[in-house]
Amino acid sequence: MSTFDKLHDRFDPQAAEGMHEVFQFHFTDAQAHYLAVEDGQLDIVEGEHDDPSVSLNLSTDTLKGIMSGDINGMTAYMSGKLKASGNIMLATRLTSLFPSR
Repeated sequence: MSTFDKLHDRFDPQAAEGMHEVFQFHFTDAQAHYLAVEDGQLDIVEGEHDDPSVSLNLSTDTLKGIMSGDINGMTAYMSGKLKASGNIMLATRLTSLFPSR
């Protein structure tokens, strides 16, 4: 099961109600993907979005660590493992949109 399949399984539609945002992921070791969140719905697409809300540059291992709670997102950002542009504060919502179970 890929990281994105796991994200789909963990997605919390209630946390995404009223949200209309695009999270672009640029990976150092995999194809780019983006998550389109539209009012409680999640669409995961391979490739580049024309106008993402926030763009994140990181490795797939860093994403897995952040989503599992093993890596603190702010620590990853401060140490350079995660680079963000656009609405950077939106990235802090990822853990509420994809809670660990």
